[in-house]
Amino acid sequence: MILGYAWQKGWVPLHRESLVRAIELNDVQVKNNLAAFEWGRHAAHQLDALMQQIRPAQVITFKKRDNLEDIVANRMARLTDYQNAAYAQLYQNIVDRVRATEAPLGKTILAETVARHLYKLMAYKDEYEVARLHTQTGFLERIKDSFEGDFTVNYHLAPPLWSKRNDKGELVKRKFGPAMLTGFKLLAQLKGLRGTALDVFGKTEERVTERALIREYMQHIDQVLENLSDSTHAHALAVARVPETIKGFGHVKERNIRAARSLWTALNAR
Repeated sequence: MILGYAWQKGWVPLHRESLVRAIELNDVQVKNNLAAFEWGRHAAHQLDALMQQIRPAQVITFKKRDNLEDIVANRMARLTDYQNAAYAQLYQNIVDRVRATEAPLGKTILAETVARHLYKLMAYKDEYEVARLHTQTGFLERIKDSFEGDFTVNYHLAPPLWSKRNDKGELVKRKFGPAMLTGFKLLAQLKGLRGTALDVFGKTEERVTERALIREYMQHIDQVLENLSDSTHAHALAVARVPETIKGFGHVKERNIRAARSLWTALNAR
């Protein structure tokens, strides 16, 4: 459209036919690009008349900053899908305790921080959750909407129970074909086994560490709540924000967990 505007103004020293041919040879959205070129020419010639014909196709509204109630309601729904209502209620109980302790200070930022990061730790991506996300959240529908023609979906996974490790001791991913979707559907239905004696996946070091991390975070939050005041609020916030540094999966996450634990140790010493 900008090119059409510039050409109509005489700022592009090429024949119109040459530009049209170039758009055709580019072979990307040819019809739409030719139309945009012509719209640009009209804009250069009679912009006022053109603007009178245009109506917004979409009204853009900026998303407001989520308040604490919005955050908790959203995470409660997600944790219910992730595990069950009791698991979500445990989350809410902890956030409510933080909110009640912080309320006399006239602030909510600590409760909001705990609400975000406690959810992150509680909704760790284990085998059951990976299966659920691939089969019950519209993932495949989004894939089909994004690609045309005949295509195959492959999955690159490193299940801790049977994946090989490289010379650094890191799990190596393998490619699984579309048949893995059947396994995902079955595994997603077994999420109730998470954390129980029948949870074979939960016995790996990675899963044990992830569950321990939830308890550790709760303990750290309990400690900062014991003497929460205006003078200790910034320290409490720093403690609550430590999970921001825990990212990735497998050996990447292991490295970040070690760094997070070191940071908690330093903050407690301070």
